[in-house]
Amino acid sequence: MSGPFIPKLVYFEPQALEYPLGRELKEKFEKMGIEIRYTTSHNQVRDLPGDNDFQKYRMAKSTLVVGVRKTLKFDTSKPSAEYAIPFATGCMGHCHYCYLQTTMGSKPYVRTYVNVEEILDVADQYIAERAPEITRFEAACTSDIVGIDHLTHTLKHAIEHFGQTELGRLRFVTKFHHVDHLLDANHNGHTRFRFSINADYVIKNFEPGTSALVDRIEAAGKVARAGYPLGFIVAPIYLHDGWEEGYRHMFERLDAELPADARADITFEFIQHRFTKPAKKVILKNYPKTKLELDESVRRVKWGKYGIHKYIYQKDQEEEIKERLEEYMHEFFPEAKFEYFT
Repeated sequence: MSGPFIPKLVYFEPQALEYPLGRELKEKFEKMGIEIRYTTSHNQVRDLPGDNDFQKYRMAKSTLVVGVRKTLKFDTSKPSAEYAIPFATGCMGHCHYCYLQTTMGSKPYVRTYVNVEEILDVADQYIAERAPEITRFEAACTSDIVGIDHLTHTLKHAIEHFGQTELGRLRFVTKFHHVDHLLDANHNGHTRFRFSINADYVIKNFEPGTSALVDRIEAAGKVARAGYPLGFIVAPIYLHDGWEEGYRHMFERLDAELPADARADITFEFIQHRFTKPAKKVILKNYPKTKLELDESVRRVKWGKYGIHKYIYQKDQEEEIKERLEEYMHEFFPEAKFEYFT
């Protein structure tokens, strides 16, 4: 995918048109000639076009629902932030391994919320409650917010809002390179811009509908030069033929792109590939031809926090992955902070 996301179909909650952003988006989509429909609730979009589940799922991923966020109690988002800030839900990417497939269930369409000021007011209340501590908000728990922000500019507004707070910090992660409109935002160093990157093999085979590695890395260079604190998530670390060379190549390209002055405060999070039985079932339904390795017999079992066990790599494979990644980190980014998760 190279061009930014353009929905094939847009639904509006009538209440969304009571907000300036809702009216602005309706006008924008009308001018673009996109079909507009109405729904009583962003949770109740049922009549998506398609002859079967396979077609309906793909249509849902191309559908944008413009609604009002009613639930303004924020979920916690440990360990990366204190709270998840709900600007959007759902993602237009087709990453085969993504946990959103199970958490989103029958609602894989993309939702954006227009009551942005109300959401930011609640964030300010959370900040005030925790003062004088810093309060961090994660904007990409259930979405890829950058993937739709060229349409809504909600994220840009939030970046500038947190830039003006003393104790509020924003963070998010993206697989998209459409960042140019965010480069001049007055972020004041209060937003950590993270990119999800991976070996070319993983992106080409398991991340359709997202930006290529070369484009993500080029965007990371732009973001670094715009003065944002920067981070990277490498997930899932996936064993495949030539994986060591694939991940080394990823680090080499990143090293070549990033300016020297951005390196003192870079963070890396590494998360190895894992899956659950319910996730496997959904993945094979949504992506029946996937090459993703989902064989429980070659994995070991780890208990998840919700009582569902995960299938993770064997101990010797895990040690090999860690050893190789530490070697690459030491070679290319010795000053960066990094964490490894199974």
